[in-house]
This record gives sequence, structure tokens and C-alpha cells, in this order.
Amino acid sequence: MRHLAAPSRRTWENFFVNLALIVVCLFALMPIATTVLISFKRQQDITRNPPVIFPCDTPSRAFDPRACRWALEGYERVLAPKPAATWPFGFTLTGNMLRIYIPNTMLYATVSSFLVMSLAGLSGYAFSRYRFRGHGALMAGILAITGVPLLTNLLALYQMGITLRKASLPFYDDRLFIIVVYVGFFLPLSVWIAKGFFDAIPRELEDAALIDGCGPVGALVRITMPLAAPGLMAVFLLTFVNVWNEFIAGYLLIAKNDLKTVMFGLYDFLGQNIINLQVVAAACILIALPMVILFLFARRSFLEAMVEGAIKG
Repeated sequence: MRHLAAPSRRTWENFFVNLALIVVCLFALMPIATTVLISFKRQQDITRNPPVIFPCDTPSRAFDPRACRWALEGYERVLAPKPAATWPFGFTLTGNMLRIYIPNTMLYATVSSFLVMSLAGLSGYAFSRYRFRGHGALMAGILAITGVPLLTNLLALYQMGITLRKASLPFYDDRLFIIVVYVGFFLPLSVWIAKGFFDAIPRELEDAALIDGCGPVGALVRITMPLAAPGLMAVFLLTFVNVWNEFIAGYLLIAKNDLKTVMFGLYDFLGQNIINLQVVAAACILIALPMVILFLFARRSFLEAMVEGAIKG
């Protein structure tokens, strides 16, 4: 009879590594899964004692799929649908979360991320390719600025915002001010990230493009920037997520509630629905959904950019 070969050491290592990754993923997904379940429960099922994971129990059975009591009460309270004859579906969503806070934050995050990505890309390229007087001191200064928390600058920024509002400048707007604040805060670290990606791109590729007839700008646009696309995408995503999750600056530096961010909307919902956990959970899911969609789409382009950069390099 043939004896089965004993598993090798590498096989056991792969098994334990995969097992550890599965355990870590389960622990990371547990709060998300709990929030999703709560958002589809009714209030009486959330406050039951002892609690139940799935609201599918009956007096005779602990779990019966036909008796599940899933509800959309939380999402209805957040979205606040109202009948409307002009709307294509016969109703319109009047909730402030979807009507005000999410569009505001989408605007701030998109514009801020695009500006940070553009400025960091140009600055990172300059710091990577050129040596000038004060190069090291300026890079050290930018690194030092990244260690200053936004909270320590809020008093000065708050006073600046008040002064600018009183000045009645024709171009001033709280939205413009908060975008400038976000760009100024997230740009220094992004410069270092972009510089690291440009440092990894060989200069010989640009020299070859110059020999083939490209100008400096052409070599930058056609050769260097495509290879640095993963770094620039990482800068964009990092800035977008940080702006989306930021609360204190959007709360203090924006005067009108109609211009505030989505985290203020969640704070407002939490104050109004402290005992209605299904409403708060539904609001959290709606806030997290754009981030999930963004990473589902951006992950593919990010990996494609990495593969293309590796092949071209």
C-alpha cells in the first residue's frame, strides 16, 4: 500500500498563516456585521433581554427563517421618503443625511483629494528629481508639520474663519475655507508619499524619453506620471477617507448647518435617536457605503496601475 506523504513544514506554515488571517478578518468584520444586523431590526428586538442575533425566533423554536422580523424602520427614518408626483419613482428622499450632509462631504472630499493629489504629485516630483539649496531643510520641515495635529490649530483657524466672514469678501465661502484647511493639513504627508514613489522610478526612463525626442514635460506626462499612478491613487484615497471621517474641523469651522459634513449629520442623528439604535445603525451604513463603493472601484484601477508600472519599469 502507498503511504501518504506527511505534510511539509511549508504546508503547515501556510495553514496557520491562513487560519490567522481568517480569524483577524472575522474579528474585523464582526462590528460591521453587527451594525448591519441592527439596522434591519425593530426596536423591540434590539432591546430584548437576553439579546438575539437574528430576530427569527418563535415561542417554540430558537430559529425559524420563516418567522424573521426584518424591518426598514431605521432607513425610513434616515431617508425620510415623501410622496412626490414629479419624482420618477413617485417619492422623494427628504432626509438631511442624503440631501445635505453626504453631498457636502462628497464635494469637500473630492475637491480636497484632487488638489492634494495634484500638488503632492508635482511637489514630490520636484523633491525627487531636483537638488536645490535648502532641499533637506524643507523636507524636514514638511515632515515636522505632519506631526502637528489639526486640533492644535483649530483655535487659530476658527479666528481666521470669523475674520474672513466679517471681511465680506466677494469670493469667500465656508466651503472654500474648509477645503483649503483640508488641503493644507493633508498635503505635507502626501508630498512624502509621492516623493517615495518618484524615487522608485529610475531616472534612466526619463533620459531615454528625452533622447527619443520628448521634452521634459512630455517625459513627465507620458513616462513618469503613469508609473507613479499607484502612489497618486494612494494619496487620493488616503485624503478622501481622512476628509470623509473628519469631524471636529467641519463642526467648528463651518457656520451654517446646511454646509456641514456627514460626521456632523451622524452626531446630530445620535443626539436625536440615542435610544433608537436601528436609526443610528442605518445612518452609519449609509455613511460607510460610499467608502465601500469607492474602494471596490478604486481597488481594481490601483492594482492595474501597479501591474502596469511593474511591467514598464
